[in-house]
Amino acid sequence: MTISGRVPLLLLVGVLPVLAYPVPLVVVGWTVLVCVLVALDLLLAVRPQMLRIVRDLPTSVRLTEPTASRLTITNPGGRTARLRVRDAWPPSAGAAAERPLLRLRGGESLRQVTRLLPTRRGDAAAAAVTVRSFGPLGLAARQRSVEVPGVLRVLPEFRSRSHLPYRLARLRELDGQASVHVRGQGTEFDSLREYTAGDDVRSIDWRASARAVKTMVRTWRPERDRHILLVLDTSRWAAGRIGGTAGGTGQTRLDAGIETCLLMAALGAASGDRLSLLAADRRVQLRLPGSTRSSSVLSRFANGLSQVEAVLTETDWTGVAAEIDKLCRQRSLVVLVTGLDPAIYADGLGTVLPTLAHDHQVVIAHVTDPSVELRTLEVTDVRDAYDAAATGRLELATLALADRVQKMGVEIVRAGPDQLAPAVCDRYLALKAAGRL
Repeated sequence: MTISGRVPLLLLVGVLPVLAYPVPLVVVGWTVLVCVLVALDLLLAVRPQMLRIVRDLPTSVRLTEPTASRLTITNPGGRTARLRVRDAWPPSAGAAAERPLLRLRGGESLRQVTRLLPTRRGDAAAAAVTVRSFGPLGLAARQRSVEVPGVLRVLPEFRSRSHLPYRLARLRELDGQASVHVRGQGTEFDSLREYTAGDDVRSIDWRASARAVKTMVRTWRPERDRHILLVLDTSRWAAGRIGGTAGGTGQTRLDAGIETCLLMAALGAASGDRLSLLAADRRVQLRLPGSTRSSSVLSRFANGLSQVEAVLTETDWTGVAAEIDKLCRQRSLVVLVTGLDPAIYADGLGTVLPTLAHDHQVVIAHVTDPSVELRTLEVTDVRDAYDAAATGRLELATLALADRVQKMGVEIVRAGPDQLAPAVCDRYLALKAAGRL
């Protein structure tokens, strides 16, 4: 039971008769009258448990995109129900606090819409629906909380999809109109054409030239159905925030890594390659083996990555290498979305990278922090000078480590959070064009 603001207002109105007749009987009488009206109003209110409530909710929505939860409320009784309905959600769902007064006649149904604007990935479960049923005077209400289950899966935002059309156009040129003139490990025979100045003489097909009575050369195209494994580091490195201020704003490295995986999934699926995904730290958070259905790759990746979170531990690279061996039965393109940290390389990634580079084509995607570069330029006191010197020394150590890693045949992609995904895709297309996949 709850009372509305009309009850204290009604009690204040009783001051007038008390001032006119200042005797205890008037005070008691007016109080009893208000209590009787409240009790009568409460008895005439429709019981909330008599109402039927059904939820209509989309299965998923992308982060920061608006959606809505719709409650259909049915009054099977004969009396008119006066309701305020609160559809409770966790704060990350961004539920609007609109609770209008609903008048629901007997046998009718009404729909209340709660607008949602999610601010966090993952599953957002709806809490209880609280119903307040007021009487005809609006003085008192019956209140009851009803469980109406509903789960909204919030998928990653996928901001980098704006870079996809240009990469798809390059892929079509690479795969169709523009044949690869340099034969590599990842190319296959495409067609024969007449020799032109500048063609590689090693591509001349002498038998075809003898039959055609003119010099013919072979052209090559990138092989399809290659295997690509994306490895997303979800350790302490991924939990760091970048691109913001020292106060901790900005996105995490994990967010940039997720964007990279999604854009690569869309591009790789369009090229006809098989894509697998592994997200791991001390344990494996997500393992998605390669699928032959290219149309479902992006949705599978988005659903899986919506549940991935960074944890404050170091990565078990020995275990990650074992998982890579299970997922890669052939030579593959392995994209490691992780950081080149000189302090932990020797005991971490460095223990398995030489073997991985020998067995597969490895690309390391390292996201940089643009705010660090800005802070090194804004030196105003001694503390800032020491911070800038330490940052510069770390950058030099990272570049030296990258040079050593590249000598193993590993490709290094270093870019900011908004440029990492398209940069990795560009490197993938370059490797495909060179026949190195």
